[in-house]
Amino acid sequence: MDSVNVYLIDANKLFREGMKRLFEDSPFKVIGEAGSLREGVPTVEAAASHPEMILIDLVSGAEDEVEAMRRLRTQYPQIRVVILTSELCTRRLSGALGAGADGYLMKDIACEALMQSLRLVMMGEKVFPTHLAELLVSGRAEEVGAEVPARRKGLSQREVQILRCLLNGNSNKMIANHLKITEATVKVHLKSLLRKINASNRTQAAIWALNNGIGDQAADATVGAGMV
Repeated sequence: MDSVNVYLIDANKLFREGMKRLFEDSPFKVIGEAGSLREGVPTVEAAASHPEMILIDLVSGAEDEVEAMRRLRTQYPQIRVVILTSELCTRRLSGALGAGADGYLMKDIACEALMQSLRLVMMGEKVFPTHLAELLVSGRAEEVGAEVPARRKGLSQREVQILRCLLNGNSNKMIANHLKITEATVKVHLKSLLRKINASNRTQAAIWALNNGIGDQAADATVGAGMV
């Protein structure tokens, strides 16, 4: 792939140095860095040449961080934004997705998996951790409680399955292969469930599923690309 200009935002300077070393023999070239979103956003805005990808560690996932990221996506929709953090938190994940993040990766990811994930992001894919389902399962009042919001919205079993696949970042083709249905059928179900939950796109649907506990079997829906 062609060279990709990357901007790093992380409070840990040692980590930023490590990332620059890691990228030395790869298509990803670090052109700038900052210790926080507050410091980094103005720098990106003032730069003569903007990065094609920004790697961010959301320190707290607070509203000011999410708003800063949303501002970046609004001003520079062509820039890919990937969260690279040490903690998998549903609140931060939901906020990041809502602000337009293209990926949410853990810092303990293998180097090869990280590179592959970033390549997928540059190809337009969304990437999420494979163990996302573990967070979704934790804290449940009862095992069947997760299905209540789905029933209230009138979602079919197939639509719930597709929502779980969306949480895994699966494409329509991957969903079709996993559920053994055609891509056309996937599109029909997807259109129907988006209407039922009042979501305008796949990301909003994934956030709705995350917030409503639909993900008990998300790990089972993992079928390959887009997962790390």
